[in-house]
Amino acid sequence: MKDKPAILQVIPHLGVGGAELSTVEIVDALQSIGVRALVATQGGRMARDIERRGGEIISMPVATKNPLQMLQNKRKLEQLIAERNIVLLHARSRAPAWSSMLASSKMNIPFVTTYHGAYGEAAPLKRLYNSVMARGDRVIANSKFTADLVRARYQLKDDVLRVIYRGVELERFSKSAVSNERLEELRANWDVPKGRKIILHPARLTRLKGHRTIIDGVKELFGRAGERELMVIFAGDFSGRRAYVGELSEQIGALGLGQHIKFVGHCSDMAAAYTLAHVTIIASTEPETFGRTSAEAQAMGCPVIATNIGAPPETVRAQPHVEEGEMTGWLVPPADPVAFADALGEVLNLQPDNYRQLSSHAIDNVRKSFSDQLMKAQTLAVYDELLGTDFAMRYERED
Repeated sequence: MKDKPAILQVIPHLGVGGAELSTVEIVDALQSIGVRALVATQGGRMARDIERRGGEIISMPVATKNPLQMLQNKRKLEQLIAERNIVLLHARSRAPAWSSMLASSKMNIPFVTTYHGAYGEAAPLKRLYNSVMARGDRVIANSKFTADLVRARYQLKDDVLRVIYRGVELERFSKSAVSNERLEELRANWDVPKGRKIILHPARLTRLKGHRTIIDGVKELFGRAGERELMVIFAGDFSGRRAYVGELSEQIGALGLGQHIKFVGHCSDMAAAYTLAHVTIIASTEPETFGRTSAEAQAMGCPVIATNIGAPPETVRAQPHVEEGEMTGWLVPPADPVAFADALGEVLNLQPDNYRQLSSHAIDNVRKSFSDQLMKAQTLAVYDELLGTDFAMRYERED
């Protein structure tokens, strides 16, 4: 008996990241409506999440950029399409997208891509390599910023392009889901005394994430009103970046901020982290194509200070774009310590009732526009456009 129709997503690795999490979430959505969900990948930490949700991992060297191996992957995909009754291929990265596009064309099935990153295009060959992400029958952009980028680069028409924001898992990122025990355990692990307001910066330790600007911003803030009872938490993996951490530590020491800034490494309980935090900072100096951190923080009622480049202006409701009573955070220029100090001063000086109002607006903002349920339904609707199915309707009925 031939297998039921299946959707195959293709992604190089299943480490921890936005593209990887979106892959898992679509597996979950497909399985919930009885559609077989396959993932071709070289594996990684999140592979077990695919399997826990009933998806199937197909191990393939799809991260390769070797042309000969990419052709072999194409032939393997064609075989899988024929043998496993795969009716649509969804590629989430450039190298496997080439094999997927060629295989789907040969086997006459729809091909979908999700444009997850900005991708540098300094050289003509790099531009050609990147262009595969705009060659799908449907191209999903993870923000309006990304969609504008794709339009400008490839003159892609709106009948092909779809904007679907990444989603936040609201059952997990909900204040009611986080126990006091989890909060106390995390505060103890971070060694932050009670009474200190936590300024959270959840980002990997790289120069593009703006750590230096935050450090200078805190110094600027203290220069105006003296030291505050606050602790800046840099939560992000810094393995392999010891030199950069050393530079930041020197900067912190030179400015006399050693008692107010701490490196805690990777945090495995981000829901608790956002709940503990008084404000979350996104200080990127290069445009983010979405930035799930902003949406996750707001889902937990934590206001956000973000740089006003890339997609954060789409997720953070800030003045002058909204009235003061509708804010969910602040938008500031990148690499501007004074602007960060201004925003930090505002959020730290908010009266409790005003802070609660801001927190409530942040939660409503995510529930309305950035939930995982919405992302799943919209992605299934894209599949429906190409297949003539009713996946999205069935998912919404199940949900």
